[in-house]
Amino acid sequence: MKLRKDKIKIITLGCSKNLVDSEHIHALLQAYDFEMTDDELKADNILINTCGFIEAAKKESIETIVKAVSLKAEGKIKNVYVAGCLSDRYKNELEKEIPEVDKYFGSTDKPNTISGILSELGIDYKNNLIGQRTLTTPSHFAYLKISEGCDNPCSFCAIPIMRGRHVSKPPEQILTEARNLASKGVKELIIIGQDTTCWGLDIYGKRELGKLLGDLSKIDGIHWIRLMYAYPSRFPEEVIEVIKSNEKICNYIDIPIQHISDNVLKSMRRGITRKNQTKLLEKIRNEIPEVAVRTTLITGYPEETENDFKELINFVEEYKFERLGVFTYSNEDNTFAANLPDRIPLKEKINRQKTLLEIQKNISIEKNKESINKTFRTLIDRKENNYFIGRSYKDAPEIDQEIFINESGLKTGEFYDIRIFDAEEFDLFGELEKKL
Repeated sequence: MKLRKDKIKIITLGCSKNLVDSEHIHALLQAYDFEMTDDELKADNILINTCGFIEAAKKESIETIVKAVSLKAEGKIKNVYVAGCLSDRYKNELEKEIPEVDKYFGSTDKPNTISGILSELGIDYKNNLIGQRTLTTPSHFAYLKISEGCDNPCSFCAIPIMRGRHVSKPPEQILTEARNLASKGVKELIIIGQDTTCWGLDIYGKRELGKLLGDLSKIDGIHWIRLMYAYPSRFPEEVIEVIKSNEKICNYIDIPIQHISDNVLKSMRRGITRKNQTKLLEKIRNEIPEVAVRTTLITGYPEETENDFKELINFVEEYKFERLGVFTYSNEDNTFAANLPDRIPLKEKINRQKTLLEIQKNISIEKNKESINKTFRTLIDRKENNYFIGRSYKDAPEIDQEIFINESGLKTGEFYDIRIFDAEEFDLFGELEKKL
């Protein structure tokens, strides 16, 4: 039965990589004359793009599926389809536990997954539509996924189980997609992947992220390029020079270190020591002017002793990351660390998380006060009440801090020179200096 002309709602859960997948599916469905809706009560069919990264994400995905099949049972929608990481990882179990879903799709092979979804909806998939996207972010920035999967053997991570081995997206496909985004008014590209620094290894036999960043910077209309998910082990150091020397590439890098103790790093199978990790971080800070370094940490890992945690505290206090996030360890099925006794109580994990976040709050206050009376090129994301809200090069959308500007006449998606006159823990307040 062909469902064309039926209304479809896509629900996206999880990270920006899932968001990009949903944007591709959205564009393809539109190209085949499906009507899209954001209102599940107006939808005939619901497609849920799930996340299965950690326990909280799995719970949210399952709750969303259950809600959708309840709507189906009530006759409010016709069909429920489930794709993404949770579906790929637990497809057999989900089919048994929630059989009301019409079809579960995996995530390890995106073209085949998309083809399968379209086939289920009664249409033939045409490869010439690969790369098309319907932006669900504000139109001036977009996430650009340059690879799929991951080859790193991190003990705590189920990404390789869900997403498979690392596969670099071909450069011509990346550049075509980026040019299409620029033609739609995108000014900021946010480079993402499970491990962006591994890009090119499977194509060229060496890591070529630096060259790719340089090629992307030549695209007319792109003003900012921001690098996320840069794995520290085997980091291609030529990327540092590219960031330093190319004005379009933000002096910003997201490099998840997860921990600093050699004891924990070894058990985590991160492929790097404290000495080499510290050396890399110091090189980034010393060579890139005014760089903003973002990282993420895991606390409560099974092998993390009190001394390991104190070592992590001391490092966070010493290095003073510009941006920092902290996760509590989550025991994931079929990972290497799942074989370790999860001996740290949840309450202690949360206390350690709170300790690190409190330290980071004080660091953020200190750094934000240093920004007062400085002027930053600021990209305006939106307007709320009397404030235009934007970001400097130091901040990625949705996860980092923002600049509040009480001015009139500014435009969303435009750059302005903003002078900072006040600061709080995680927000800055500025005024218009002059338009670029």
